[in-house]
Amino acid sequence: MNPAINDLHPYPFQKLEKLLAEKPWTGPERGMGEAIRLTIGEPRHAPPQFVLDVWQNALPQVAKYPTTLGTPELRQAISQWLKQRFNADVSAATQILPVNGTREALFAFAQAHIDASTPSQLSRPSMNSGLAENVRPELVEGQTLANQPLVASPNPFYQIYEGAALLAGAKPYFVNCDASGLADFDAVSADVWQQVQLVYACSPGNPTGAVVSKEQWQRLIALSDEHDFIIAADECYSEIWFDEPPVGLLQVCAEIGRNDFKNCLVFHSLSKRSNLPGLRSGFVAGDATALASFLKYRTYHGCAMPIPSQLASIEAWNDESHVEENRRLYREKFQRVLEILEPVMQVKKPDASFYLWPTLNDICGGDDEAFAQGLHHEQGVTVLPGSYLSRDTDNGNPGAGHVRISLVASVEECVEAANRIAQFVRTN
Repeated sequence: MNPAINDLHPYPFQKLEKLLAEKPWTGPERGMGEAIRLTIGEPRHAPPQFVLDVWQNALPQVAKYPTTLGTPELRQAISQWLKQRFNADVSAATQILPVNGTREALFAFAQAHIDASTPSQLSRPSMNSGLAENVRPELVEGQTLANQPLVASPNPFYQIYEGAALLAGAKPYFVNCDASGLADFDAVSADVWQQVQLVYACSPGNPTGAVVSKEQWQRLIALSDEHDFIIAADECYSEIWFDEPPVGLLQVCAEIGRNDFKNCLVFHSLSKRSNLPGLRSGFVAGDATALASFLKYRTYHGCAMPIPSQLASIEAWNDESHVEENRRLYREKFQRVLEILEPVMQVKKPDASFYLWPTLNDICGGDDEAFAQGLHHEQGVTVLPGSYLSRDTDNGNPGAGHVRISLVASVEECVEAANRIAQFVRTN
């Protein structure tokens, strides 16, 4: 067995299930309504019917093997969407690769890209506040980082980044998010950057909802040029915004004339944008050289998107009206929920995405596990402890004292959940 399997943490929802089982919800015994789950980032708005119709009508084409590269029509639809949304001219032939959702692609890209045989350029590590809490013995502070490439990511973060790094033979390097909710990449030393082969950047961020600015993307691109690492921009929440659309990595590349998108890749999905998480449809776009290697890897990986899914995806990428309606529903939910929660706890509307990331302060003593467990036990509302989305560093766990609230349920359910949360806060 791959020994790196032993380095993987339990998935956050597995930990949550165990935590909640210790003190089950007592609502049914007290005549309360249904439980409300605001944990997993699974959109529960209705998927667009016209996309489902295309998918259903195309089902007979499951009799055909799909190609890993996807159909020219799908890649052209994605290229047109990138031009419309980000004003980036992206070649449908060489700079776009359809994938089975961003989760699969974010994980698989590290397996294809990381060179685990590359020796460290350091004789000893710096004081590394970003190394994972489950470091192997040879990686503890003050010892040599021999033959250990690094994969940098925000902290808190989407757990796929960590698993992808470990199973590719690299070590996660966690960059704590600052007060803005974004990873403070300027705090990373030049010595550490020399070991970094891949950077995961999430904008809008999960769980903070913070958006990387044009200037911040430019700074990360400059660091990539200096230290030669790939930027993997997870932009799966980019279409859930309130005031202004988030700037994207390829958009910034186009504005500065970096039309080959060197070392820059973006990952997009229909899961959040179009409420189609079960379709498992997304794409990677950018640096043609990196994508050529990734395509070669994927031909062996056996992960081609089924033809009915490709045809349905074309329809989804070609339509914006359902996306606008989706944003309208999220705007309504955030407005109504925040009217209830802002008077009782420290919480604010994010820049984008569908998450709230409140600070608990003295609620439940600031213990995010106690808050999640108590809220579920007393009110039947499930949220995710922030510490489950972060790793301990020398500067503490930046997710501790927060919870992630996913406003993915209906407007009515979210409002009901907010009222229950407010009631719990007032008594705890």
